[in-house]
Amino acid sequence: MRPALAAWLALSLLAGTGAEDMCGGPPAAPSHSISAPRLSPEERLSPHMPESLHCDACYAIAFQIEEQLRRAEGKVGRKALSESDYVEVLERSCSQGWESYGVQELDGEKRLAGPGLPRQEPMSVMVMGGPWPGRLSKMCHSYVGERGEAQIYGAHRRGPAALRELLCHGEKGACTRSKAGGPVPPKALQNEL
Repeated sequence: MRPALAAWLALSLLAGTGAEDMCGGPPAAPSHSISAPRLSPEERLSPHMPESLHCDACYAIAFQIEEQLRRAEGKVGRKALSESDYVEVLERSCSQGWESYGVQELDGEKRLAGPGLPRQEPMSVMVMGGPWPGRLSKMCHSYVGERGEAQIYGAHRRGPAALRELLCHGEKGACTRSKAGGPVPPKALQNEL
């Protein structure tokens, strides 16, 4: 009898039903299953940011550039930076590690998530690392090359909304193009005194 009892106990523990379940222990908490975003081959393998994430990526880039320039100005007492200083800060902004960004799937739509982006659903899985940091860095360098350091720094001096407007909106802005006929994301409101 003892070998049978020992075998039953070992099998029940391996199966995840311990003695507390058999003796009327507390009921198990309900479990939730959250799956990782299902990424297409383009989203997994392409070196370029998928078109559907360009607007989110632009906001992330504008946020990081703004943060880096603000910190650099804080070190010199909020004075304007010299050209060589802001060029260096912009290069550092684009070359930084972008590991805190990733992609989430919410209601069937993939969205970039991370610092400077609207808070996403807390009960979701975010896929970080992989191609996302390189894609953001590449886009950042592209924006700086297209717009120019002086124009970007001038927009920064006018405020975060002006920098987002320059990079993300306007004629060629990533947030101006409508995705598959959908609505264009609203522009951020500028706080005016």
